[in-house]
Amino acid sequence: MSLVVDEPRERMVGREAGPIIRPYAVTRGRTRPRGAPLDLVTLLAATGNAPDDPPALSSPQRRLLELCRRPSTPADLASETGLPLRVVQILLDDLRQHRLIQELLPPTTSERPDPRLLMRVLDELRRL
Repeated sequence: MSLVVDEPRERMVGREAGPIIRPYAVTRGRTRPRGAPLDLVTLLAATGNAPDDPPALSSPQRRLLELCRRPSTPADLASETGLPLRVVQILLDDLRQHRLIQELLPPTTSERPDPRLLMRVLDELRRL
């Protein structure tokens, strides 16, 4: 007679939703970023640096890093991944600490187009 041991089952919301994973498990128990928290609309992009220890990155961190190949905001990334915003902010902070992502700064006033030129373009568009 063989004894069958049932493996522990994960709590499921539904088949489509998958297992329930608590946010603190995704962030390894942290509830705050180590550095300054990222604003909702901070534009982030991958630096192109390779992680020192790729297996040390969690699956959600690898997903966020992949999404940051194109400039994205924490709000967009939370929407894309389905993770709570605070969890995304903590995971992004880890990626920033490892220099895998960076903040893209808005252009300075010297880099912006001349307002007179913009007004001329707007006038020409209105004529169409």
